[in-house]
Amino acid sequence: MVAMLLFILKSMENSQIIKEVSIEQGKVLVNQSEFFTGETSEPGPFLKSLYKKLDLKYNKYFKMDHLSKLGFLAAEVLLLNEGISNETDEVAIILANASSSLNTDVKYQQSIAEIPSPSVFVYTLPNIVIGEISIKNKFYGEHMFFVQPSYNKKELLDYTTCLFNSTPCTYAIVGWVDVDTKGNYNARLMLCQNNK
Repeated sequence: MVAMLLFILKSMENSQIIKEVSIEQGKVLVNQSEFFTGETSEPGPFLKSLYKKLDLKYNKYFKMDHLSKLGFLAAEVLLLNEGISNETDEVAIILANASSSLNTDVKYQQSIAEIPSPSVFVYTLPNIVIGEISIKNKFYGEHMFFVQPSYNKKELLDYTTCLFNSTPCTYAIVGWVDVDTKGNYNARLMLCQNNK
């Protein structure tokens, strides 16, 4: 038991948070410093203004639901100026939220009354946000999406440490991306590096 505890403590020294991004109520913070404030905190217009601020040219973005847009943009801010290569299996993505894809599930359920929308149906799984980040950046590493009652930074970092010890991953995008049925949204992402 003591040997296992020492192994875990030693392993935790190997991972380091190198950047943090949070998005909530129309504001984007990078390492707790203001990066961007939108003119409105409404999810649709705010996310569109952040997309413009980042000067992205990615047409697939406009087909995404709010959860995927939020996670996608948070990851873009997180990766900004970090020099992490595309087309790699060395970047893992570990995300969590409390609402799953419920915001989109409600929209899809409403579309069933007339003609079910395949473009909405695609986003009725919360892990699609991981797919969107991976496709854009060509990340082929491990990934996991947890649905849990609240943000638990320690638990996510513990999982990341285990992942670093059992895979060739050098980096991990880790955190919380949530959009509820009322349109409330928040993202808290960390870029972690394996220092072993």
